[in-house]
Amino acid sequence: MVFSSNIFLLYFLPAFLVLYFVTPNRFRNYTLLLASLVFYAYGAPDFIIQLTASTILNFFLVKFMCKAEKQSIRKLFCGISIFVSLGLLAYYKYGNFTMENINAIRGMFGSEPIEWIKILLPIGISFFTFQSITYTIDTYRGVNEPMRKLSDYIVYIMMFPQLIAGPIVRYNEIAGQITNRTHSWSECLQGFYRFVIGLSKKILVADVLGRWVDVQLGGDIALLDTGTSWIVIAAYTMQLYFDFSGYSDMAIGLGRMMGFSFPENFDNPYNSASISEFWRRWHITLGAFMKNYLYIPLGGNRCSKPRMYFNLWIVFLLSGLWHGASWNFVIWGAYHGFFLVMERLFLGNVYKRIGKVPSVIITFILVMVGWAIFRIEDIGQCWTFISRLFSFDFAAVSIHDAQFVTTLVVALAFSFVVLFGFGKKMQKFVFNTEYSTWQHIVVWLVAMFLLLMSIAALNVSSFSPFIYFRF
Repeated sequence: MVFSSNIFLLYFLPAFLVLYFVTPNRFRNYTLLLASLVFYAYGAPDFIIQLTASTILNFFLVKFMCKAEKQSIRKLFCGISIFVSLGLLAYYKYGNFTMENINAIRGMFGSEPIEWIKILLPIGISFFTFQSITYTIDTYRGVNEPMRKLSDYIVYIMMFPQLIAGPIVRYNEIAGQITNRTHSWSECLQGFYRFVIGLSKKILVADVLGRWVDVQLGGDIALLDTGTSWIVIAAYTMQLYFDFSGYSDMAIGLGRMMGFSFPENFDNPYNSASISEFWRRWHITLGAFMKNYLYIPLGGNRCSKPRMYFNLWIVFLLSGLWHGASWNFVIWGAYHGFFLVMERLFLGNVYKRIGKVPSVIITFILVMVGWAIFRIEDIGQCWTFISRLFSFDFAAVSIHDAQFVTTLVVALAFSFVVLFGFGKKMQKFVFNTEYSTWQHIVVWLVAMFLLLMSIAALNVSSFSPFIYFRF
């Protein structure tokens, strides 16, 4: 089940909210738990048992870890818990990729390919795996106390608002909210507004752009002229941002309706003046995970510069692999890692000299080229597309889809508006204002209009899942 579907918007969510709020406070976690199991089972019934079983196993492994008196035993249980989580991720996400590459190597030497049954990827496995690992490691480090109730732990891991595509929430960020959270109509309305913003970004912007991009990249890429190629990658850049940030807005909004405060996942990433800044603004919770659980343990900044550069590059190589079991994702991660190292060597000083606006433009271009690698899985096709970007073949660009053009212009405007003072004020009003009664009425009417527009658009277009669901 996905948020941008009729079954969720018209049936599941209204029924859940009614049931949730008529349930006494002390039983609401059980209502949320039941709803989360139904939510996941509806979309991936084959994997609900594995997900639940691995969650229960990790809960008891961490419990045994905390009860152990010897440090060596604590380390053992911590290691087993991490091994179980990463083992399941490796099997389901990278099993096919590994076998395909083994068979490719065997073919080079004339050997017969190894036969295997294709492994289906459980929805959201990358996200709930990382969330499970954060709990294990943070509990081992003493960042938080272990949970007492199994049901609370299952709610933490499998809570449907952020189960499929994040944000990746550390337990200590919502520990008190799991056991004792407050509810108010004001917070519920604010959550509803945030949810509708996310839904609108997905349905009214990302999906419109995505349909046009799919048509262009589904044809002969070699025939694209330079102008059209840049429009294609600009449209995909906007599609990806509005799709993923839209999901995050919906998840944060749903959580807020239920009294949870999830961490923000995006902060106007295309306004960044460097790749380093981009990664502080894009998929913030993944960046925090990579920093706290990989980069710092590798040595972080507390080592020689060559080792620090190597650590950075390795972290982003693995970040690319986390996004998908395909070589284009590995190359995309290496691409970003390369520019992060270059910024520390000399590029950062160049940005300081040329000023913010030129730096934002250069960074945006670098990010767009990176998204081409991210989007086009076939390496040969990807190289062809990038070569078209820089072929300087400026034929007459002719786009007759008025809805696409309007949507792209609006998406670009909203992505960069906060570079200006009035844009910052508008963002603050939308996301950080405690509304008066009259403001609530106006905003509620706008939200209802956007909700109805989104549902109408959803019913006249083909189903389009969130891009990050595949990760």
